[in-house]
Amino acid sequence: MAGSSQSPQSRAALERLCRAYWTPLHAFICRQGYTETDAQDLTQEFFARLLARNDFETVDPRKGKFRTFLLASLTNFLSNQRDRARAAKRGGGQKILSLDEIQANEWREMEPASDMSPDKLFDVRWATAVLEQALGALRQEMIDEGRGAQFEALKAYLTEEPGEGEYAAVAARWEMTRQGVAVTVYRLRQRYRELVREEVAQTVSTPAEAEEEMRHLLEALS
Repeated sequence: MAGSSQSPQSRAALERLCRAYWTPLHAFICRQGYTETDAQDLTQEFFARLLARNDFETVDPRKGKFRTFLLASLTNFLSNQRDRARAAKRGGGQKILSLDEIQANEWREMEPASDMSPDKLFDVRWATAVLEQALGALRQEMIDEGRGAQFEALKAYLTEEPGEGEYAAVAARWEMTRQGVAVTVYRLRQRYRELVREEVAQTVSTPAEAEEEMRHLLEALS
């Protein structure tokens, strides 16, 4: 668990969770009517407060999903913020994730194209973040196998069917048969699904909850 101790491993796990959930929480705050600047500050402070109070250590894995824990905690945090004067300096000097690591164009991409409710927007951003985490893990596996360039050539087919002649073009480039490309893509898709499930499983406590979260993820993306 990310909050089980202050070891380097748990700190790394916590930072990874912050990265994964930063975008959906930021989007939720924006949809509450805050400016982008205020939403960035509030997201930063929210994570800083969770860490300062060791809230992650109090999460009981038997009592629900990490996604719902975070959203409930954020809702309570925003309610408290409205009840007090805005702090002169947010975050208590404890930086959780550098905003410089999120490019300006990525912030713009967070803005929704439709008029979603805050809860729905959070779910969409959460689902997207899970997919991005899994895609990053798959990319790293391919790089470790010395197949990073091949992954970049094939990653589009993880979620899309090839156009006419596309597999043949890839096959010619990599000195493979068209069937070989199709088999490789099929295996990558299988592994991608496994990694998505692994990402989801890290935030719940039972296989049944994992299945429920997977259904929720698909619904959010539909």
